[in-house]
Amino acid sequence: MFQVVPAIQRQVPGHQSGYSWATRLEARRRRQLRAGRFTMLWPFGALEKRRRAFAELFTNPNFPPSWPYTASDFERLDESPDELFYTQPRFVTHIDDDAIAALKSFYGETLRDGTDLLDLCSSWISHLPEQYRPRQVVGLGLNDLELKKNTRMDRWVVQNLNENPVFPFADDSFDYVTCVVSVDYLTKPLQVFREIRRVLRPGGMAIIAQSNRCFMQKVIAIWLSTNDLEHAYIIGSYFHYAGGFENLLARDISRGRGDPMFVVTATKQRT
Repeated sequence: MFQVVPAIQRQVPGHQSGYSWATRLEARRRRQLRAGRFTMLWPFGALEKRRRAFAELFTNPNFPPSWPYTASDFERLDESPDELFYTQPRFVTHIDDDAIAALKSFYGETLRDGTDLLDLCSSWISHLPEQYRPRQVVGLGLNDLELKKNTRMDRWVVQNLNENPVFPFADDSFDYVTCVVSVDYLTKPLQVFREIRRVLRPGGMAIIAQSNRCFMQKVIAIWLSTNDLEHAYIIGSYFHYAGGFENLLARDISRGRGDPMFVVTATKQRT
């Protein structure tokens, strides 16, 4: 069985993941991150190892007994108001076509028709598959022009979750809550994940989809010192400390080339 040493459990400063394959991929990723895109073919066997590692991640996660993060973990290079950074709409995709296709395929396997979905940190595109027929899709994001252009939205709210993490929705309102390549920008993740639990209906699912793309100015500090497997562990820890979730799973859905993509999912407890 693979064994992960998450950043939040490290005892030695600068200690690295024990996965030699992951270390090599991560070193290459970080060298290319400044160029804005990491695109590569996975070495033979590496993708299967990565998938197994993600699948086993929460078999015995050994989360610390209490919230292990400090304020410095959520510091950012640019601490100016997020509204300023996102003033100009960005009608671009933040992951490549392979990653988008992988996410759409996962959604197609997972989302049930006739359901209510909340898309957090949303933008002009939500990557929902065309065959998905929801009852409603509600967006929450930072740029009104981007949200208006999203053809899957029935309604939306402009809100900065780093300033106000309380959702303007009633308890038990949604069957799904999604968040795509944005959890790494949250400076108050515990409050946000408690809100996710509150607005989900019992048995409803939260889907956090993540790649390795980011705006370095706005990403939280701990994200830049950890790799993708550790990112999944951190997301899982948010669910754990928020409480009221079960069926915590991580799954790598990367296509084997281009931007990597993984999801962390959990369901709201029924009782």
